[in-house]
Amino acid sequence: MAEYYLISQLPSLDGLSENTPIPVTENQFFELCSRFLGKKALTELNRITLIPSRAYEKSSSALIEKWNEGERNLRLALAKLRADKMNKNFDAVMQSFPAGVLQAVRTAIEIESPMEAEKFLNRYRLELLETLRPMDSFSEEFVFYYCLKLKLLERIRNFDTHTGETAYRKIYDSIMSEDKTEVIQ
Repeated sequence: MAEYYLISQLPSLDGLSENTPIPVTENQFFELCSRFLGKKALTELNRITLIPSRAYEKSSSALIEKWNEGERNLRLALAKLRADKMNKNFDAVMQSFPAGVLQAVRTAIEIESPMEAEKFLNRYRLELLETLRPMDSFSEEFVFYYCLKLKLLERIRNFDTHTGETAYRKIYDSIMSEDKTEVIQ
């Protein structure tokens, strides 16, 4: 029942354009959640990340597990195909990736602008997240979905060309030196 009161107070994140301000911050969201969710749900909520660990981690949420798997596949496929493109070795734990992930990665790699490639990948991530959207809009799973969507929307709005260029060079240099720590944690 607490999820109903929580979710009914959250502003919609649907239909926001890139330039539209997000109607709630992550801090406001977490503060509101702390008033309505139990300890177990809050612990799970605090563990949500846009950068899952390379190793599988168990979650009490099927949505979070599917998100982590999808994001992990995307990051590993990106690393693998970028390394292949530069004739470098990258030993991805999983050598086969879903066809949709490979298509998205191939498209992103061909985009010349790193910023445009990131925007494309962010749209792909949002589309992936929409496939995971729970049918029950008043459940803990929906709160986790909302959290991920909020994080994705905030991430793309925080992009800065200079900072992005620096990060891109750092990742590129780490790939060239075969240090994979910057690719996926």
